[in-house]
Amino acid sequence: MTELGLADTVGMLRQPGVRTHHTSSGLGWDRLYLSMQEEQPYRAAFDPAPTHLVILHLSGPVTVRRGRGSDQRSRTIPAGGLFLQPAGRSLAVELGGRLDTIHAYLTDAALRDANDGRPVELSEALGTSDPLTEQLMLALESTLRSWEPSARTYTDHLTGMLAAQLVRRHGARATASPPDRSGLSDRQLAAVRELMEQRLDEPLPITDLAGAASLSPSQFTRRFRASTGQSPHQFLLRLRLEAACRLLRTGSTPIADVAVTCGFSHQEHLTRVMRARLGTTPAALRRSG
Repeated sequence: MTELGLADTVGMLRQPGVRTHHTSSGLGWDRLYLSMQEEQPYRAAFDPAPTHLVILHLSGPVTVRRGRGSDQRSRTIPAGGLFLQPAGRSLAVELGGRLDTIHAYLTDAALRDANDGRPVELSEALGTSDPLTEQLMLALESTLRSWEPSARTYTDHLTGMLAAQLVRRHGARATASPPDRSGLSDRQLAAVRELMEQRLDEPLPITDLAGAASLSPSQFTRRFRASTGQSPHQFLLRLRLEAACRLLRTGSTPIADVAVTCGFSHQEHLTRVMRARLGTTPAALRRSG
């Protein structure tokens, strides 16, 4: 699929008063476009967008008006409030004051996948509170701010969780599916693990892992956790760490090269993960071997 970018925002982030801090442009994200920015007051109308938009207010309170005429609604939204605009609908909006925001533009495919392929219609929201959506968007923004290619599996997982929460909490007429608690077959799990080991040094999207099991990303993520007790990201990180430990104990390859070979972005990334999970460092592990 094609990477989402600024064009998918139908001009909302091209307003004269928008000062962008960082975005997901250039990272290859094809189900989500994320942007963190400062916005100045404006009034504008936007054509229907191909993506679903969730705006998290990082500052406030600020007054926001949406709609026109008798359909106009106004609300003073505090920090942590959400603005939700479903795909395919035109939008008239007025921002009454300066505001720091995170915008998340999600494809309809991401929402369908979170609902096991079934169509989803989202409800509009103006200043609603949803702590889980808020935390997921903050986690995505934090990962984006300190981006490392090896985090691709993790961000795909967060995107799937965000889509699932929108379906569950904000679906207008979504047909919910019963929870799927079944795990992967032995053959599926073996195929996924083999792919992880073959591509240990590459960013590995959830879609590729799901494809190895012939499942949709949301089905794969649920069944993988049911089988292993871990998310795909956690499992992959463990494989990478185990491979790095083997190389450090048995060889003389420079630590920086070990890190990259095992899928870590750089030596400092490997050191950080090893210290957090094993309570040691690559240099200390090599000396003890």
